[in-house]
Amino acid sequence: MPITEILARNAALYGEDISLVEINPEIRETRASWKEYELVETNPERKYRREITWREFDDKANRLANFLLDRGLQKGHKVAILLMNSLEWLPIYFGILKTGALAVPLNYRYTEEEIKYCLDLAECDVLIFGPEFTDRIEAIHEQIPNVKIRLFVGQDCPAFAESYYALTACCSSKAPKITLSDEDDAVIYFSSGTTGFPKAILHAHRSLMTSCEVEVNHHKQTRKDNFLCIPPLYHTGAKMHWFGSLLSSSKAVLLRGVKPQWIIKAVSEEQITIVWLLVPWAQDILDAIERGDIKLEDYKLDQWRLMHIGAQPVPPSLIRRWKQYFPNHVYDTNYGLSESIGPGCVHLGIENIHKVGAIGKAGYSWKLQIVDENGHPVEQGEVGELCVKGPGIMKCYYNDPEASAEVLRDGWLFTGDVARMDEDGFVYLVDRKKDVIISGGENLYPVQIENFLRTHNAVKDAAVIGLPDRRLGEIAAAVVELKPGHSCSEEELSQFCNALPRYKRPRRIIFEKVPRNPTGKIEKPRLREQYYDGSLIEVQTESQ
Repeated sequence: MPITEILARNAALYGEDISLVEINPEIRETRASWKEYELVETNPERKYRREITWREFDDKANRLANFLLDRGLQKGHKVAILLMNSLEWLPIYFGILKTGALAVPLNYRYTEEEIKYCLDLAECDVLIFGPEFTDRIEAIHEQIPNVKIRLFVGQDCPAFAESYYALTACCSSKAPKITLSDEDDAVIYFSSGTTGFPKAILHAHRSLMTSCEVEVNHHKQTRKDNFLCIPPLYHTGAKMHWFGSLLSSSKAVLLRGVKPQWIIKAVSEEQITIVWLLVPWAQDILDAIERGDIKLEDYKLDQWRLMHIGAQPVPPSLIRRWKQYFPNHVYDTNYGLSESIGPGCVHLGIENIHKVGAIGKAGYSWKLQIVDENGHPVEQGEVGELCVKGPGIMKCYYNDPEASAEVLRDGWLFTGDVARMDEDGFVYLVDRKKDVIISGGENLYPVQIENFLRTHNAVKDAAVIGLPDRRLGEIAAAVVELKPGHSCSEEELSQFCNALPRYKRPRRIIFEKVPRNPTGKIEKPRLREQYYDGSLIEVQTESQ
């Protein structure tokens, strides 16, 4: 069953119930006067709190679908979404699906070059974007002629786009008569490995429904639950966890901000029962409690039943520390990839907190195995590559049969992660074959950073590795080899890196020779061993 039918069901059965709430706490903190307050309250982009019912959600999705169909969109066309988390995001996503077209969420941190690359790779016909991205789209809008429709979700529409609000407001709110099947193409997400630019990951509607079922099975959502969604909705993790709210017809809150006080305040004021956190945010909450910035007795938190973490390895010490302050919370961790439609193909399970440190066992409707280099299962306790199989596996890397064949074999997805299984059947990650750094839940691709560093006129070679960090999980550390006779300071190179998006900038720079093996490959295991001394680095970072 396509998930669009679940939305229609919720609208029919629970139409007046609140489906989504958007909270933008920065608005409340930055209001300077009552005049500004009045302006804010009339501008949907600048309200502190907004909400929609299930019927309004479905109506908005139908209006967009009918607009796109009237403009000639057909099954198989692609519609890119480039928005910050907002009350518009999910209705737009569902409106696209209702047309039979494919939704293509884009990372809001992409540069102009990356946006253009992804639009071209996915062969997008439509782009829907918000005001935060006007400058980036303006810089490339003449270079994307195949994107015929550009919808702007904001108040002051640029000349090269059309107004989403104005054009969809007058469209029918009746569901379009488009027949969808579980095998129809539904979405393209983006991922990447060591080659730099992302791969386009194609999923069918079956994958989306699988995520709904997995989430409800793992976390037991009911209509009484209220999920706090903080991570970006372009990310499979955030959206697929929210799919549990969709299937259970329960409310969810989109929080635009990650300050510890904002998170705790939202949990209290909105009576949140489930929160999905990244490691840095959990660390920040605990630090704020221990500094006295957050006094738990000032908040209503008794209803908060589940805290779960995903997107990166979770230090067992963090969960032990968490339980000191929240002893009644159940806890889970989830492992997944965009190729396996996000989290849940492996999960710890709320009953297995004694196994913190493991990523868990095969998730609901999933299978797993650990194999050697020849694809044969290894003995229990031995190290090998983790493979998963289930109804949520991608169809392929879009327009990339060679890359697809590398990871899809006999129905199994080869994850590229090295793991072992203990005597109780719990899986532990050992290392990653893919050379990706996960910092604060975001993937950093070393080749991109290395190539940029090598454009500095004093740099001969560069290698970027991940080093453990207490707050972010990992940081990008750059080992830089200078050209003979050239000099460069750490400060100078850091300033040079300001041309990169903030989250891609190396947090540590080491001036040293870059070791390469006889075939010319950088010996990154050697570098990790050399620069990781066994302790966790504590890096003072700006907001991600």
